Amino acid sequence: MRLQASPPVCAKPVHSGMALNYRQHELPNGLTIIAEIDDAAASAAAGFFVRTGARDEQSPVMGVSHFLEHMMFKGTDDLSAEAINQAFDDLGASNNAFTSNEITCFYAHILPETATPALDVLGKMMRPSLRQDDFDTEKGVILEEIAMYKDNPFWVLYEECVDRYYAPHPLRHRVLGTVETITDLSRDQMAGYFADRYSADNTTVALAGRIDFDACVAQLAELCGSWARTDASRDASRPATNAERFTLRDERVNRAYLLSLSDAPDGNDDRRYAAMLASQVLGGADNSRLHWALLETGLADEAQAAYDGHEGVGEFFVYASCDPDKADEVWAVVERECAGLSASLEADDLAKLRAKLATGVTLQGERPMGRMMRLGRQWVLQHKYTPLEDELARIDAVTLDEVRGMLEAFPVTPKIAGRMVPGGDA
Repeated sequence: MRLQASPPVCAKPVHSGMALNYRQHELPNGLTIIAEIDDAAASAAAGFFVRTGARDEQSPVMGVSHFLEHMMFKGTDDLSAEAINQAFDDLGASNNAFTSNEITCFYAHILPETATPALDVLGKMMRPSLRQDDFDTEKGVILEEIAMYKDNPFWVLYEECVDRYYAPHPLRHRVLGTVETITDLSRDQMAGYFADRYSADNTTVALAGRIDFDACVAQLAELCGSWARTDASRDASRPATNAERFTLRDERVNRAYLLSLSDAPDGNDDRRYAAMLASQVLGGADNSRLHWALLETGLADEAQAAYDGHEGVGEFFVYASCDPDKADEVWAVVERECAGLSASLEADDLAKLRAKLATGVTLQGERPMGRMMRLGRQWVLQHKYTPLEDELARIDAVTLDEVRGMLEAFPVTPKIAGRMVPGGDA
């Protein structure tokens, strides 16, 4: 029986701050609804976040999460693909979707007065018809997308590094899948994956901006109250990772591409803030160790480092591209900077980066769209709400000793190191 569209009495504010009101409610079937309400905002944003991605797939159906993301726009039993697209256009919505290793998200950024019809379209498209004809047509689109990424040297090298780093754990999976897995995938396999992973208790709806929360909860109860609960799960324990050096050769490239991965704190570890700062000191866009050692000296044309925290695991990523004749010299500099990072850190490094990170986080949070994305990702991966001002305070509180302690536990020393260089097959 469908739930009646009446505001639940248990939907109550649990946090207020920075002129925002945080609200949270869970439907009887497990669908979680969270919101940061800003009555002064000029827009609103809504997103359905499903806790599923490439890491949740069986290897033979690798790529099904991303393929399914495409199929969600192909229509329901009552709405055609054209009707869905036209509805978003008529509302003036900025809408899209994305798939990662851990999350699939469908969202819209709209004016407050169109929030109700936009949420209606989003909710309805979350139950697609998965017609065979649409599946067959879209399979060709996915295969073209895979082919396009194969022409990107960085992406080819990155996926190969991740594959070798995490094997045999499903975190090795390519989000797009492979030509083989997508070609062999059937519509019934996709339908089975959808039934298991796109359940009410595996979905979070995040809202932000000028919205009527009680009205949205009532609307979502009507739209999604009949969705099944499946108790979908994920193994979030830290997997073992591998160490290897390898070289790929491709006659189509004329540069050398160098990339490494190493272990880092997971996305729920409090040391993630120290990891964020350390990675920026090493390879931020400018004024970083790699910038001065490789770009300013002319040794490389690209150089960067970053931290990526997942549920249960994290990694440091270091990347550079250069003239093939300079590859060994560039990589020697990368290893030197990685090894000397902890000893070279100074309080001034952190002071500059705290301000930069705080500015970036704050700017992202100024618009409901950024707020909604932060809110949804945070809840799905951390299973809790942390106000933006609390995160800013935590970033500001990171000490030099804390970063050094993190680097002692998780040195940035390359573990997997791969190269792509000009030439025939390796």
